Amino acid sequence: MTAVLVAAGAFLMTLIGGFVAQRTRDRRHLVLGFAAGLMLGVVAFDLLPEAIHQAPGEVHGVPQALLMFAAGFLTIHVVERAVAIHRGHEGEYAEHTHGGHHHGHSHSTGHQGVGLTAALALVGHSVMDGFAIGAAFQAGSTVGTVVAIAVVAHDFADGFNTYTITRLYGNNRRRALTLLAADALAPVSGAAITLAFTIPEHLLGLYLGFFSGFLLYLATADILPEAHSPHPSRSTLLCTVAGVGFMWLVIGFAK
Repeated sequence: MTAVLVAAGAFLMTLIGGFVAQRTRDRRHLVLGFAAGLMLGVVAFDLLPEAIHQAPGEVHGVPQALLMFAAGFLTIHVVERAVAIHRGHEGEYAEHTHGGHHHGHSHSTGHQGVGLTAALALVGHSVMDGFAIGAAFQAGSTVGTVVAIAVVAHDFADGFNTYTITRLYGNNRRRALTLLAADALAPVSGAAITLAFTIPEHLLGLYLGFFSGFLLYLATADILPEAHSPHPSRSTLLCTVAGVGFMWLVIGFAK
């Protein structure tokens, strides 16, 4: 029951992250730069190390978790290429900024599915966060507390990224808020499920590896170019570095 109560803290932090993202529309390039930094930090300092720890088995000399990482990166890349979404960024931004068909987002509404897929993947990750809290408390209150601190702190980033990514691909505000609410409820649901059973550690590691590749692609191939294209600036770069540093501090304090 403690795990579910702690997951309620993650619920609140997710909503706060989404609220912050929503209120900073006039500085969107800074928001996107920071979001990309958060995503890079989550992948490098949290998801990948955990994935390798839980799925350390190797295939032809490479850890299974890293193979899934590459698979996740390539999957979203192939999907974007297949539906001709990932075109030359500079021309796309110029068209939307200076042409007669301004959409308010760099990706047209026809590409909303990518934003929805990414946001739903983040919701799935938040469910795993809830599982992590529940499993940790099953191992002991000390372990549970450490994991809970890490999850609650980085669920701010989850909420921030869920809202930002959904809107980035042309989805309306109501849909973004709906997905934000789902992301906030996800860790509570995950923690509650662990009262009944626990996901096998190996499968969880494979999932985290795949999700890491998915998240890294979005950060480097979509969000960072988007953040810098309208007006490349030192402040945007600093926001990205700050996002990475923030996740480093959060995870460092939680260990």
